[in-house]
Amino acid sequence: MDKKLSLIIFSGEYDKALAGLILANSAKELGMEVSMFFAFWGLLLLRDPDKIINDGKSSLEKLMGAMTPKGPEELPLSNMNFSGFGKKMLEAMMKEDGTPTLSKFLEGAVKKGVKFYGCKLSMEVMGLKKEELIPELEVIEAKDYLKDALESDIQLFI
Repeated sequence: MDKKLSLIIFSGEYDKALAGLILANSAKELGMEVSMFFAFWGLLLLRDPDKIINDGKSSLEKLMGAMTPKGPEELPLSNMNFSGFGKKMLEAMMKEDGTPTLSKFLEGAVKKGVKFYGCKLSMEVMGLKKEELIPELEVIEAKDYLKDALESDIQLFI
């Protein structure tokens, strides 16, 4: 199959990130080329909790880093989060059904060769350094993403 899927991940919420990664993994299983462009809150999905860097950051950037989720498993739900209780319910239901966690879907996408792109401007505004994110991430500008999306058969915004 010579088809291409391009996803923009703008949300930093567990269920929306899950939907994006399910689509990315499924498209790869169909033989499609897949690229994911992460902007603003979507970048939080790719944070490595073991690689938080504060050196060279402003006070506001450090505060933003401390207040935002550090990796996929810390993302809240978009609805019915209820201070984390709703997410725990969803995770229990997923486990009961044998559904992989968000982290497992992310690992699967990496193994399948999904291309991960991070928005350079979003990273600068949010004070995120490339070293804090998964190593598979390539930092690009929005215009580079648009060039990639123009070559795609399907473009989705999550």
